[in-house]
Formats: sequence, structure tokens, C-alpha cells
Amino acid sequence: MPPEIAAFVFAIGILGLFWLDRDPETPTSVGLWIPVVWLLIAGSRPVSTWLHMTPPTNQPDAYLDGSPIDRIVLAALLTLALFVLLKRGQQVTSLLRANFPILLFFMYCAISALWSDYPDVAIKRWIKFVGNLAMVLIVLTDTRRIVAVKRLLTHTGFVLLPLSVLLVKYFPDLGRMYSPGDSVLSPWKLMYIGVSDTKNGLGAICLLFGLGAVWRFTETLREKDDPHRRRRLIALTALLLVTLWLFSKADSMTSLSCFLVASILIMATNLRLARSRAMVHLLVVGSLSLSVLAIFVMPNLLATFGRDPTLTGRTDIWKAVLDMAGSPVCGTGFESFWLGPRLQRIWTMYWWHPNEAHNGYLELFLNLGWLGIALFTAIVVTGYRNVISALMTDPDSGRIRLAYFVVGIMFNFTESGFRMIDPVWLLFLLTAVVVPGVEVPHPSNYAVTQDEHWLEVDNSFDSRSTEIV
Repeated sequence: MPPEIAAFVFAIGILGLFWLDRDPETPTSVGLWIPVVWLLIAGSRPVSTWLHMTPPTNQPDAYLDGSPIDRIVLAALLTLALFVLLKRGQQVTSLLRANFPILLFFMYCAISALWSDYPDVAIKRWIKFVGNLAMVLIVLTDTRRIVAVKRLLTHTGFVLLPLSVLLVKYFPDLGRMYSPGDSVLSPWKLMYIGVSDTKNGLGAICLLFGLGAVWRFTETLREKDDPHRRRRLIALTALLLVTLWLFSKADSMTSLSCFLVASILIMATNLRLARSRAMVHLLVVGSLSLSVLAIFVMPNLLATFGRDPTLTGRTDIWKAVLDMAGSPVCGTGFESFWLGPRLQRIWTMYWWHPNEAHNGYLELFLNLGWLGIALFTAIVVTGYRNVISALMTDPDSGRIRLAYFVVGIMFNFTESGFRMIDPVWLLFLLTAVVVPGVEVPHPSNYAVTQDEHWLEVDNSFDSRSTEIV
């Protein structure tokens, strides 16, 4: 099939997925499209890359300047987001007051720019970092929060995953790339990247939006009285098949293992036996312990699955960057480690020019020190407590929150997901945020349908907010 015709067919197919999943009876605010667009950018490539206007990145100093086009696009989205949040002032205030650990972490990230070698760059990056929180607040202040979460995941997945198939199959110059091979006999290896810029990026979007499809599919199966059930199942089945095909091309073991673990958690928590707190704790601890054991304690286990025990050179990078770490207490400043002389030194050691540590916790330590690790740990502890409470009181939404929470923890063992604009960080933040009035609903306020439950249990939220934004 010629690429032009394939592009037309895929465009019709994507519109078809939106049509099959439509639900005009439960509208969400127009403002929800702002986090959808933000997540589309976070899950693919910068706008400047799509426009072939990316500044050259073969010199370390290029990372100091960034792209003016990307700044304009992200600034516009953040401005629109702030406008929406200002219209929802009371709801936003309630959320922020209930999430002091998250606010404290973001404030510390801003303060850490003071000891960065490049404070202006650190502040610019911090503003992008805050954009993730703004997008989460838009979703959680929608009067139909659970519907907003569903549409955030499916709308983004309906675009990114089919487009990845299109680029991989019909536009190889955009959907594939070559990377260093494993030996002298095979110096280059073909990688499938789809709409992302790396194979791990493709694996990440398969993980996140495929997981959303698993959650919605299992939920839709139980809704036998839903008149739109059949067409929704068709759309979600198509999305799952696309996800599995892309996983077979991406060769991203981190994302695939996270997807399998999180999918099992979603399935397991559908069973009555696994709904007790003790059983959920056991499932979570067991999943994370197995990952830690295989990666850090007994890496030779990876060889039995045909994987490199050094995690494709990650362990060497970890040792190298730790030798260059700044203050162990405060770090080098927010998103400042991979800049200037340190980046130049690392590039002289590795000809393929890495710009991340491939470990989210190590990234936090390098940039924010042990103080940053401690503040982030507070987010993890309060977030996990919030997720478990949600699972006990509202199992349907609690399942996906638990899944994304575990994914956020597990994914960052071998990838850097707690960064400026990263879909893993955004969805992890979405699960960790405490929503006032939702975690422990009063029995008298519990409504018949899921959507009404989200509305009635939080009387502090003004339902008129979505009429305007």
C-alpha cells in the first residue's frame, strides 16, 4: 500500500476509534483537551522535531538553549491550563491543600535552581515540570473525574499507538532508526520507534496506554447493561491488538515487564480474594521485590531470558555518574546534572552520547540529593496510602490507580521517568494525588452509577465549572 493511501486509511481508522468510544451523554469539559495535547507531546516527540526544526544536539551546549518553538508551544498550553484552573479556583485550592507533600517537593525543586550551575536553565525546566501538575489538576477538577481519566488515556492512545504502526510500516524514515549493535559483525541494529524518538519511548507509550485499554476493557466487560458496550469493546480490542503488535517490535523489556505486572494486578483485584488490604500489599510487594531481585541482586537471572546482565550498559553508566555526583545532600540542582562540563566528560566516555542515567531514583539523587529523595519518598508513601484507600472504597478507579502507581515505581528501576515532560511521571502523579472527599465516601452519598459517585462525594467542587472551560 502506498504511504499516502496508508496515511488516509489510518486517519479514518483513528476517527473510527473515537466514534466507537463516543459517549455524548456524559460530557467532560473542553479544557480536558489541554492535558490530552500535553500528553500527546510528552508521549511522542517535541513539536520542533516533527517540524524538522530541532536545534543541533551534537554539542553539550545545545542542551542549554533548547528549542524556541517548543518553548512557545508548551508555554501556550500552560497558559491555557492556568486559565482553566483559575476558573476552578475553589476545587484547585482544595486539591493543593490536600497534597502538601507534592507541593513541598515541587517547591524544593524550584529552590534547588539556586545552586545549579545554570539557574536560568533549571528554572525554565522547572516551569515545564510544573506543567505536569497543572495537567493533572485539570483532569481531577473535572466534574466527571473518572470519565475525564478514561478519555485522557483512550484519546491519547487512539492517536499515538495507531500512528506508531503507520510510521513503522509505511514511513520507515520516521518510524525506525539504527542504533549500535552488539558486535563487530553487526555494528548496527534496526530499532522500531514509532512516534517516539527511541525504542524505549515506544515501549513506554505501549505500556501506559495499553494498560489503560486493559483497564477499560475489563471494566466494559462487566457493564452488561451499557447500550454502547459492543462498540466500545471493538475499539478497545483494536487498541489492545495494536499495543501487542508494537510491543513485539519495540523490544523494550522494561515496558513489557511493567505491562504484564500491572495487567495482572488489574485482573487480580477483580477477584474477591485479592480485594483485602493484606492481599493487595502482598501482590505489590511481591511484584516489586521480584524486579529488584532480578535487576540489582541477581542480574544473571536476566541472562536466562536472553537479556544483558549489565542492562545494556546501564550499570556502567550508573557507576560513572555516581563518581561525578555533586553534593550528596542537595545534588547539582533541578535537572542540572546533564549539563556543561559533566555532560562533556560523559560524552568523551561514551561515543553514543547518553543524556540520562536510565534510573529515575539515581536521576533524583544526582539533581536533588538525599533531601530530594526524602521528599519524593513522602510522595510515594502518601500516594500509596491514597491508592490503597481508593481501591478499597472505589475498586473500579482504584485498579488503574494501583496499576499506574506500581508502573511508576517499577519503570524507574531501569529508566528515567521522573523528569520534566514524561508520560510516566504525569500518570504516576495522577495516581498519587489525594482527591478531597473521594477517598472515604459516606454511605448516604454513594450514588448508583460511577459517574454520579464522583460528583456526589465531593460537595466542595462546583459542578458549574465545566460549563465555561
